[in-house]
Amino acid sequence: MLDIEQIRELIEMMVKNDLLEISLRDGEEEVNLRRPNQTLAVAATEMIAQPAAIIAAQPQPVAAATPVPAAIEEDNDLIEISSPMVGTYYASPDPESPAFVQVGGKVHVGMVVCILEAMKVFNEIKAEVAGTVERTLVKNAQAVEFGQPLFLVRPQ
Repeated sequence: MLDIEQIRELIEMMVKNDLLEISLRDGEEEVNLRRPNQTLAVAATEMIAQPAAIIAAQPQPVAAATPVPAAIEEDNDLIEISSPMVGTYYASPDPESPAFVQVGGKVHVGMVVCILEAMKVFNEIKAEVAGTVERTLVKNAQAVEFGQPLFLVRPQ
């Protein structure tokens, strides 16, 4: 396990290189360092910004990707927010935080709606449409495919 000085050095490296997150794994131990993101702080004003958060996590099994139900295709008024990559879907920035968006919640263009993890890199997915979230089509920690619909939004 890393000592405090090594963690401080990693945090300084993150700030210097403008990195948002670093994940390290040594056997069964894992350390994730995450810096707050200004876009994320604006979108979720109830979150408190901290220099860096240290989160220890155990590997968790991921559910398999599921096909989009046929009923979704019937509502032509809704716009999909789709996955731009293969990865693991996360509804919130960390397990203790609320989801970025809820069904019935409003989204605006550029608002972070979820995080996709691909090869230990956490990518913020932003809405490209403004409106109301009608459905969330994936579950937290679920594997998703490129182009797979994540949300259905009723445009404003």
